Amino acid sequence: MRLCNNASMQHSTKQDLISLRPNFKFFVGVDSDGCVFDTMAVKQCQHFHPLIIKHWGLEKIAKQVREVSEFINLNSRFRGTNRFPSLLKTFEMLPSRPGVAESGVRMPPLDDLRAYCTSGLPLGNASLKAEVERTGSKQLADVLAWSLAVNEDIEHNMKAVPPFEYAAESLEAISRLADIVVVSQTPSEALVREWHQHGINNLTRAIAGQELGTKAEHIRLAADGKYEPGRMLLIGDALGDLAAARATGILFYPVMPGNEVESWRLFKDEVMEKFFAGEYAGELENQLVDKFEKSLPSSM
Repeated sequence: MRLCNNASMQHSTKQDLISLRPNFKFFVGVDSDGCVFDTMAVKQCQHFHPLIIKHWGLEKIAKQVREVSEFINLNSRFRGTNRFPSLLKTFEMLPSRPGVAESGVRMPPLDDLRAYCTSGLPLGNASLKAEVERTGSKQLADVLAWSLAVNEDIEHNMKAVPPFEYAAESLEAISRLADIVVVSQTPSEALVREWHQHGINNLTRAIAGQELGTKAEHIRLAADGKYEPGRMLLIGDALGDLAAARATGILFYPVMPGNEVESWRLFKDEVMEKFFAGEYAGELENQLVDKFEKSLPSSM
């Protein structure tokens, strides 16, 4: 099986996840952007948002685009959502922002993007390209051009961002007792590149990106029937991560947006030992999750 601790820098396939055989009795899934790496704000503000403005000619409302996009992708309950539903949500929210109607700027049509986002397909450039070819939709072609431009801009112009303090140290400690799988909605190519850049790819059994489906699907493929209840954990920084954990019946540890370093320190110094001792589920998990949920609003 092609695991991610080899030198080939190949991302995992669905078959890799299915074929994964436990080395340990414990499983830990971990998100990447905004959770292990302090990359979310950099990617959104320096790459995603400028290219939304450029590709759809939204220069007259650039301030509002940035405000809405930052809220959706960094500071709200939608944080961590796949780029295509996030783009859809941005365009849906923009008309209600002050100054947008007065600007005369018209939002692009959204019917085809909405249909794609709710199609059940694994949301990524490959499936979007196939939909463009199948439907001939100009709407989807525009979205695909934007998405490809974002990937290219990040690959060529984004500087490497190190993991949060205590994150790599925690992952190294986890890897001695649990099988680690990266579960993310970031494109696999970018994930593999970032984990290799910082020399922590060898701590993982597999790296799963958006091409392999949702985070819940990643967890099911990698862990279903392989580990006992209470011995599986997902570490994440978004409500989508919490939803994936709940959907698959595993425990959840939140990395709090804005307090990531303290979250990783707490995990390393206190929570990790409790998880491996079977003492994390219950009051402690509920307390941390409640605080996490209250920190992410649904409206601006």
